[in-house]
Amino acid sequence: MFNIILFGPPGSGKGTQSENLIAKYGLIHLSTGDLLRKEMKEGTPLGLEAKGLIEKGQLVPDEVVIGMISAALDANPGAKGFLFDGFPRTVAQAEALDRLLELKKTSIGVVLALQVNEDELVKRLVNRAKTSGRLDDADVEVQKKRQDVYKKETLPVAAYYSQFDKVVNLNGEGNIEDIFASLCTEIDKRKKN
Repeated sequence: MFNIILFGPPGSGKGTQSENLIAKYGLIHLSTGDLLRKEMKEGTPLGLEAKGLIEKGQLVPDEVVIGMISAALDANPGAKGFLFDGFPRTVAQAEALDRLLELKKTSIGVVLALQVNEDELVKRLVNRAKTSGRLDDADVEVQKKRQDVYKKETLPVAAYYSQFDKVVNLNGEGNIEDIFASLCTEIDKRKKN
């Protein structure tokens, strides 16, 4: 099993590249947002707990999210690997994920970090608003705040995984095919080891 975290700030192209990587490598896409919605829709104990918290305007605690990830891992015992999307967002979540994966006798194989300069990110997101219908994407100030939150809370996750030599920084600017090819090159190198 080969597990990947696709990492980068909002607008770096994670969504586009995730779809390509899942198709090529037969990975299972683990989006914590999707997991939360699925668990709530199915009325599972974790889903009911999450729904109650969300309805009160509270964040879903890491333990609940980790529980959902654990259930997803257990539900796919023959998986070739998982692509983590939107998780982990903090160092505490990364540590919790590593503990869970160790219990499941697997680990993160590589963290692919897409590097895109901030002006390009804001431009991409504002352009995305024109087709996505997400009004918040069109607001340049909202985008700048998202980039700040990413730098303060999520970027330290890359530093955490760097200590285990798992982070590969890749240029996230250019055409989609070239970026995809560079992601595949790094995955193929790591999978052989």
